[in-house]
Amino acid sequence: MAGQATIGDRVRGLRLNKHMSQAQLAGQDLSDSYVSLIESGKRTPTPVVTRLLADRLGCTAEFLLHGIEPHQRVDTGLALRHAELELLYGDPALASGRFAAVVKAADHDGAVLGAQARLGQARALEAEGRTAQAVEAYERLRREAAAHPERLADLPLVVALCRCYHRAGDTLRAGDLGAEAVAMADRLGLDRGDLALDLAAVLAETEIDLSYPERVLTASGAPQVTGSGSEALELWRASLAAAGEDSMLAVVLADDAVAAGRPAREAGRYVRGAMHWAWLATARPGGADLTRAGEFAASAVDVLSTLAPGTPEHARSLLVLSRVRLRAGVNGTAGAAGLGGTGRTGLSEPLDDVAALVDRALTLLDGARGTVPAMASVILAELALARSKDAAPALAEAERLLDATPATPADLAAPSSPAAPATGRETARLWREIGDLWGRAGSPAGQMNAYRRALELIGVAARPETPPAPARYAVAGPAIPVRSGAPAGPGTG
Repeated sequence: MAGQATIGDRVRGLRLNKHMSQAQLAGQDLSDSYVSLIESGKRTPTPVVTRLLADRLGCTAEFLLHGIEPHQRVDTGLALRHAELELLYGDPALASGRFAAVVKAADHDGAVLGAQARLGQARALEAEGRTAQAVEAYERLRREAAAHPERLADLPLVVALCRCYHRAGDTLRAGDLGAEAVAMADRLGLDRGDLALDLAAVLAETEIDLSYPERVLTASGAPQVTGSGSEALELWRASLAAAGEDSMLAVVLADDAVAAGRPAREAGRYVRGAMHWAWLATARPGGADLTRAGEFAASAVDVLSTLAPGTPEHARSLLVLSRVRLRAGVNGTAGAAGLGGTGRTGLSEPLDDVAALVDRALTLLDGARGTVPAMASVILAELALARSKDAAPALAEAERLLDATPATPADLAAPSSPAAPATGRETARLWREIGDLWGRAGSPAGQMNAYRRALELIGVAARPETPPAPARYAVAGPAIPVRSGAPAGPGTG
């Protein structure tokens, strides 16, 4: 019975289970032809007729309308909220299982709940790094949204697909979806709120569009975050404890838990967009707004100092700020807002600030290897060149750190390897940056080797007789997780 999709199906199923004819169900109040039209889906009963049919069929009007009883809707809605909290603060794999259970419980009759649960499953797949499966799920949901706009909104699906296609390496499809999302947001005048920040972060991460992220980040302003999410976790635990005794109270507590974590989630999206935008501003020195980049980077440092102090993401933010200040110092704009203090006329003090920021980041990284500490070495190499010193030690260290990063063309093609796509692209672009710096340092051999490594990582065979074009600062923006700073959840509780 729960699998029947329309009110007409449910009326017919219950009538046949009770061995009633259409005339018997119609009684003195309705005609049997009207009952037939309802069962065939050609007529929708009024609320009065729905209650009348429910009384004669021995069910509630709620069941006829939605396919589940009121208490079932509460329980299913609660399960959906707990799955959402598991995704936000716990284990994406466990969240996927919870969402699957909601899909099964809602079946086809709880259409909105079922659609929301399927969206949750897609988001869980993405969080697990199963990008190919996430793309398939989001594409199915987008087709459903086109057919049933009352169930799902299209713009969030476009944003998610843009992000997933980019991470899967399909930059053309990602670019098309990003442009489509910007057009939709512009029509709506959307430049604030969680969805706008999510789109801004995706556009900056993918380098599809930088004007929209700048507009959203400026309109939103630096977020004020006072906690790391412990209140949300406490409310989630309270909701789980109440679930067996008072479902409605559990729903209220779960809603409070979701709401309590919203400021931190919005701040995380702001940080992602701000850091990518600021990093890309330094990659385009000709037309870069380094003052704005400094403001964004400094605000990212402030937010992560509260949300995720001492983490690799915090270290990344310090490196982004150091790169902005380095470029500003070299270009003679170190006195601009957020870039290096006031009243300084020489170059040495701003560069000393850059070195201090990099040292702070390296202290947080504590001997780690891979792309983030390699970013620090690349900045130290450029800093050495700015001081007319030998950049070779820093560049050699960057190469050593990148050699410890597991990213190959095979990794890039493997959707089951969650970190490989982003790490591979970022590593390739860092190798390109190293090549540029070797060229500036006067080492053609080092430059050629670094360019070759970059080409190998994107699956292109290097041609020794045709070196890539010289220096341009095309380093990938930092990949900040969506759930930046999210504490561990209660797990299976």
